[in-house]
Amino acid sequence: MGSKGVGKKKAPETTHRETEYFRELIERQQPVRVRLMDNQEHTGTLEYFDETFVRLTRTAQPNLFVFKHDIKYLFEV
Repeated sequence: MGSKGVGKKKAPETTHRETEYFRELIERQQPVRVRLMDNQEHTGTLEYFDETFVRLTRTAQPNLFVFKHDIKYLFEV
């Protein structure tokens, strides 16, 4: 009756799964497509990442360093 919020926990800010997932993609050399906030898309493999950006290695095109805040989403191809 008066137990407002009991049993409900706030979701964590981060699960740290992003780091694990990016490491898996790099190890498997899994091709990915990155869609940016301006709807540009780029395809390649992740070569490196840190807190602020990812390096996308592309075939027959220059590699890209993409800031994470510019990524709308990333998916495996």
